[in-house]
Amino acid sequence: MSASPNSPVQPDLSNRVRRLIYQASYTGMKETDLLLGHFAKMHLPHLGEADLTNFENLLAAGDPAIYAWVMGNAPLPDEFDTPVFHLIKEFKKEQ
Repeated sequence: MSASPNSPVQPDLSNRVRRLIYQASYTGMKETDLLLGHFAKMHLPHLGEADLTNFENLLAAGDPAIYAWVMGNAPLPDEFDTPVFHLIKEFKKEQ
């Protein structure tokens, strides 16, 4: 499933979505907290299970790496080149 703001959230994902929003808002680095926290609140409730897994995997990569990838200061590894990452990049441009 691709990252789409119109994709319905499955009811059993609601706890997962809440947990990911919390994690994204408190990553440890203020810049990523703001970016990912706001992104998560706005987009995660509309993402499907595969996209949530991609977001979860991205969070596990750690703040310095995420920030460098989003800012374009480091090459994005193929494993994180997902529709969700591109949605985050677009979200950042709009901020």
